[in-house]
Amino acid sequence: MHCSDVVLIGGGIVASSIAYHLVAAGCKNVLVIERESAQGKGSTGKSMGGVRAQFSTPVNIQMSLYSIPFYASFEERLGYPCDYRPQGYLFCATNEKHLAYLRTNYDKQVAMGLKNVRLVAGDEIRAQFPQLRADDIVGGSFCSTDGFVDPYSAMIGFMIWATEHGATLWKNTIVTGIARNTDGSFAVATTGDTVSTRTVVNCAGAWAAPIAKMVGIDLPVEPLRRMLVPTEPFDQFPHTAPMIVDMSTGFHFRPESRGFLLAWNDPEETPGYKTDFDLGFIEKILTRAADRVPVFENVAVNPKRAWAGLYEMTPDHHPILGESPEVPGFFFANGFSGHGVMHSPATGKILSDLILTGKTDLIDASLLNFSRFAAGRMIHETAVL
Repeated sequence: MHCSDVVLIGGGIVASSIAYHLVAAGCKNVLVIERESAQGKGSTGKSMGGVRAQFSTPVNIQMSLYSIPFYASFEERLGYPCDYRPQGYLFCATNEKHLAYLRTNYDKQVAMGLKNVRLVAGDEIRAQFPQLRADDIVGGSFCSTDGFVDPYSAMIGFMIWATEHGATLWKNTIVTGIARNTDGSFAVATTGDTVSTRTVVNCAGAWAAPIAKMVGIDLPVEPLRRMLVPTEPFDQFPHTAPMIVDMSTGFHFRPESRGFLLAWNDPEETPGYKTDFDLGFIEKILTRAADRVPVFENVAVNPKRAWAGLYEMTPDHHPILGESPEVPGFFFANGFSGHGVMHSPATGKILSDLILTGKTDLIDASLLNFSRFAAGRMIHETAVL
């Protein structure tokens, strides 16, 4: 029997950040259980790596206001790189409704202390990116501290720091059951040793619902496939470009090594554990890419390099964070709905605070608690990519 103060189930970037924050706060006896032979085989390694503060809800903006400066100083703090590149996010509005929406979000972001966001005119976008088909672009929103990180590097940096300072990582270990002892502690059964702990954190990403089931909780988190298409090397669009979001279709793209990474949320996608890449997606995304960026008509794509990963969706596209009201000692860090990588620094801080002190000043934690679904207090994030 192994004893730990905190057991984290799942070894992706969210668990890695929670481990780091717990250990940094002085809680050394932390165990991370990863079922794969290496970290990052789940959603972390498949992520697009975008980080942004341009959200529509205060709680998401707050989480970004902690996470992005954290990534900016990551190497300084941890001694490992995360490859944060502040190239920005540019949202391009193609109608007055989109523009009004960006303006409302901008006011909220500025009021909350985001300094680097600004509204841009259509002419400025046309002048800066003549390669865009911009006849219908009426304006946009740009934040220079938004950008991208390398999710794998960030995850590894968090975890190496945590294990060097006292945490333990078990790989190739599957959690097979979680039993409640009479004293309120848990016995976590695995394919290796059984672990006794007072605190369990569900960090299982798209696989969070089956873990919650082990303690009798129905967790409203479901997997949704998202596909990404990298191009071959391409130099007809500037590599200094930000993440550019076409609000008319949801198509977005960013520079990636010598080519570009293309993304689009297919509205026909249905929930399920589908991690195979659908070849038919390439034509769908290239059609939208060439429509917004005519030079992309000549872009080469190798289907073998394209991939699919899983978002973990909640009914309101916001994560579920904090302790279970029904099962004290069982914590959620689930349902990031595509924002797990970018919000992992804040999630680590929030969960560490809640576990160690029962409260956090980073956000109003009650907004993201599990009880909100039963109470009907869902918060809708409309800026979902």
